[in-house]
Amino acid sequence: MDPSTDLVAMHMSDGIVNAPTSVIFGVVAVLGLAVCVAKARRDLDDRTAPMAGLVAAFVFAVQMLNFPILPGVSGHLLGGALCAILVGPYVGALCVSIVLLLQALLFADGGLSALGTNITNMALIGTFVGYGVAVAMRKLAVRSRGGLIATAFVAAWVNTVVASLGFVLEYAIGGQGLALGTVFGLMTGFHALIGIGEGIITALTVGAVAAVRPDLVYLTRTAAPSLEIKGARA
Repeated sequence: MDPSTDLVAMHMSDGIVNAPTSVIFGVVAVLGLAVCVAKARRDLDDRTAPMAGLVAAFVFAVQMLNFPILPGVSGHLLGGALCAILVGPYVGALCVSIVLLLQALLFADGGLSALGTNITNMALIGTFVGYGVAVAMRKLAVRSRGGLIATAFVAAWVNTVVASLGFVLEYAIGGQGLALGTVFGLMTGFHALIGIGEGIITALTVGAVAAVRPDLVYLTRTAAPSLEIKGARA
C-alpha cells in the first residue's frame, strides 16, 4: 500500500510514528487532559452537563460518516471547534477525547499506541485553536445568528488545518517513509479541503442550536456584558 494513503486521514494509526514519539505525545495528552478536567469543573452545571453528553454523542456519530473531498479522498468531522463553541474548550476537549478513545477501542479507528497523538491533534490543538479563533471573532458572533454561523465556519476550518500541522510535527519527530515536505503538502492541502466540510457541519449545527436554545451556546453565553448578544433573536 502507498504509505501516503495513510497520511491523508487525521486519525493516526499504529506505526505512523515511532514508539518514543508516541510516548512523548501520550504524556502531552495526559497532561493536557488533566488540566482540562480541573478547568472543566467550573463550566459544568445542570444545564451544560447534559449538553456535553449530547455534543459528544453527536460528534461520535458524525465522525463515523465520511464525506467525499476528491476522488479517492474523504474526510470526517473532527469536532473541536464545534464542541468548544457549544460547551467551552475544556469540556469540549474532554468530549472529543472520549470520542477518540471509544473509536480506538470499539472500531480500531486510530491505533491505541497513537491515541496520545490523536488526542493531542484533534482534542487539544484542534479544540483550543478553534475556540481561540471563535473568541477572536466573538464580536461578529454576538451580532446575529448569521454572524455566529460565519464564526463557527471559520473556527472549524482553521481548527482542521492547524490540527493537521500537529500531525506534521509528530511525523517530523518520529515518522519515516515519506519526505517531510510531502507529508506537509498532503496534510495541509487535503485538510484545507476537509475543513470546508468541517466548517459547514459545524456552522449548521451551531446555527440550529442557537435558533432553538441560544442559552446553550457557550461562546455567546459567556461573552462580556458589554457585548450585546443578538444572535439568539436574529
